[in-house]
Amino acid sequence: MRRVDILRFNEACNKIMGKERERKGIGTLGERTLHAVLKEYYEPDNSSHEIKIGRYFADIVGENGIIEIQTRQLSKLVPKLKCFLEVCHTTVVYPVAKVKYVRWLDEETGEISNRRKSPASYDQFSVFYDIYPLRNFITDPNFHLIICLLEIEDIRSLNGWSENKKRGSSRYDRIPISILEEISLFSVEDYKKYLPKLKTEDFTSLEYAKEFNISRSIARSVLGVLESTGLVKRTGKTGNNILFSVVSRV
Repeated sequence: MRRVDILRFNEACNKIMGKERERKGIGTLGERTLHAVLKEYYEPDNSSHEIKIGRYFADIVGENGIIEIQTRQLSKLVPKLKCFLEVCHTTVVYPVAKVKYVRWLDEETGEISNRRKSPASYDQFSVFYDIYPLRNFITDPNFHLIICLLEIEDIRSLNGWSENKKRGSSRYDRIPISILEEISLFSVEDYKKYLPKLKTEDFTSLEYAKEFNISRSIARSVLGVLESTGLVKRTGKTGNNILFSVVSRV
């Protein structure tokens, strides 16, 4: 787990959003505010932003290598990563909402509702469903991953198909409020904390889910990633359930 720099994060928020934009209203903010804030947080020097590496542009290139911030659909990063990892250390930063508030924007009037706390949230296990497409890069010594847990305000447009225009609506922007935690997954060693401590040698995804109090679908994603690291392996089946065992805890 990384030590978050709250002061630096707040400075990044202020620089990107600014008091002037705040006074003019939410409609003046860019559609990728979250991405812009994180890029400023991880590298305040703008001369290190948007550097071309091969066929692609990297968000940040500095003395510690490449930093690529991906706010959604990590699968889209695969072609870029294949290129970047051949050159130098590459860190993927994936922001998720541990705490989320929702506000609704009427694009015709510019009015925006008061925020409401959403019951949906991410934690260090549920994020494995999203990082699953990157599982084949984990054993590459140049690949690093940072899960950035945030408090976020989700701005959604009232343009859906339901009567209240909320169902099927599109996201207008995501505004970061505060940074809560950073989970660093820099090597296979860092994934060992997700290994179960079950008494039986072989276990199913259901038994794994019960130990960590997570859903079975999330447990399957976690085990899929752990299998890619070589920390767990499939040992057979019991009925329709796949059996896993821990390869090494050392």
